[in-house]
Amino acid sequence: MKTSFAKLTSTFKSACCLTLLSALSALALNSAAQTLPTYAEAEPLGAAMEGWVYPYPVQRFEFEHDGKLLRMAYMDVKPPAGVVANGKSVLLMHGKNFGSDYWGSTMAALSAQGYRVVAPDQIGFGRSSKPEMRYTFAFLNDTTARLMDHLKLERAAVVANSMGGMVGVHFALRHPQRVSALVLENPLGLEDYVLSIPPQKTENLVKLEMAQTPASYRNFLKSYFPNWQPSFERMVEQFARVQLSSEYPRFAHVSALTYQMIYDGPVFNDLAKIKQPTLLVIGQMDRTVFGRRFAPPEVVKPLGNFPVLGRAAKERIAGSELVEFDGVGHIPHLEVPEKFQAALLAFLARH
Repeated sequence: MKTSFAKLTSTFKSACCLTLLSALSALALNSAAQTLPTYAEAEPLGAAMEGWVYPYPVQRFEFEHDGKLLRMAYMDVKPPAGVVANGKSVLLMHGKNFGSDYWGSTMAALSAQGYRVVAPDQIGFGRSSKPEMRYTFAFLNDTTARLMDHLKLERAAVVANSMGGMVGVHFALRHPQRVSALVLENPLGLEDYVLSIPPQKTENLVKLEMAQTPASYRNFLKSYFPNWQPSFERMVEQFARVQLSSEYPRFAHVSALTYQMIYDGPVFNDLAKIKQPTLLVIGQMDRTVFGRRFAPPEVVKPLGNFPVLGRAAKERIAGSELVEFDGVGHIPHLEVPEKFQAALLAFLARH
């Protein structure tokens, strides 16, 4: 078979162009990696994150617990001017590595449809108090109920992500009369991790927290998001600035204590007890495994398969509905906000 000189020349040029493009892409990636902020000169944030900007005004509910005055930060957003209130309320529950500020776009979408939206920072998280104490889901749930009493909020639909999903399940069972519907967005607890993940000493967990760097924290967060977006860097900034504070050791200790709360409060065997209308929203690329680093790879490998876990949970929760998002990880409301909001609003409209 003969090949013309012109064709060979064209092929050579194409190969050169591809090689050049590959080299330029590698150079760009290396350059981007080198220019990722380290936040070494950033302004520190205290453990209560004073000065960290939230999407709506933050209020505080004060109460006493074991002789200590605690402050629970929350946002309470009513429908905007020109939108008629529909008489329904939604309570948002955040994950372990987040505060309520990551619900901003969800809150805007809900309030625009007439919902009252309450988004608290649980005690130990966000801009709320961070006492060094034993944390339990019962404590978080009862505190949330007290906040609802304070706000004269009798009942609400609960929308919960990640660890918040565990809070939401416990809340729906402990205070069933206060939950009109339950939305579980890639919740932890859909498998019995206690069977595979060994318990950890709190002091060892604190050491691991103290050893974090902005770079390692960024890599950790990237495990949640198959498609990292520049806007997600804000989460790294928040962590890095708290780490610069003299209060970081307490922050790290509380983070370890809330890890123990998750380990001690599994919900897998409670899923079948849920009676409220329930929607499962599952990003199909999520492979989050609670306590992954503490078990051998061969033990961890079959865990965290959220497509399978979501479908199994649908069978366990009577009458529940399931929405699956392809190409999406652990936090659909940040990764595909429009799709998440459409599914959420459609479900709430029916309940």
